[in-house]
Amino acid sequence: MDSLTFKWWDFINWPFRKWRVVGEVEAADEIPDKLPRRAIVLVGNAAYPKWVAFDCPCNRGHRIMLPLVKTVKPHWQLQKFEPATIWPSVDSDGGSYRCHYFIRSGKVKWAHD
Repeated sequence: MDSLTFKWWDFINWPFRKWRVVGEVEAADEIPDKLPRRAIVLVGNAAYPKWVAFDCPCNRGHRIMLPLVKTVKPHWQLQKFEPATIWPSVDSDGGSYRCHYFIRSGKVKWAHD
């Protein structure tokens, strides 16, 4: 499989662009270091998804990787590809900060804890 590449216009921060799956890779080490905003990469394929990876919407620069395999606890579901819906919520604790949100129909909805 060819490596995942993007065009320059993928990195333009279109205000109307929703969260979406932009590509698939076979292994997590094939995920590009730089992803377009609101882009999700699927590790595996649509028939056998393993992980999803994306940059956290808080803009602190950390990468989120969520397992999709049902035998892993906890695990998430990628219910829609475009616009993306991930279930349940994403709760990332970075020590000095916490990012807790939902991705539903391509939009981030921050949780009020």
